[in-house]
Amino acid sequence: MPDANHLAAIDTLLAVLLTLFLAGRTGYLRDKYKIAAPAITGNPAFERAQRTHMNTVENLVLFIPLLWIATIYYGGQVPFWLGLLWIASRIVYMFGYAQQNTQMRGPGAGLGFLTLFALLILGAIGVAG
Repeated sequence: MPDANHLAAIDTLLAVLLTLFLAGRTGYLRDKYKIAAPAITGNPAFERAQRTHMNTVENLVLFIPLLWIATIYYGGQVPFWLGLLWIASRIVYMFGYAQQNTQMRGPGAGLGFLTLFALLILGAIGVAG
């Protein structure tokens, strides 16, 4: 198994790739539904995709530093697995929010929040230790 830094780098790359995928999906739907920039409203499917992408970007700002702080100061494989769980939560969020019942985004959002909180706790334990 690679060392903790390499594992965190894998999570970081996967998170960035997912974010790029969501950006591409938003652009595709923008073109499909003929929604000219800078508009962010129009077709509901586009709006949900755009919010999924933006919410992921907003969460990425928290995820990347928390992942690396937990990796550097706590160490081991736990931050890596939590990072993979965060990425999975964003995928669950994407599929849930893509549905017309936007309440289906809740499980992915909740899981993502819990993983961010867990990385925060690990980072705090590591820094304090």
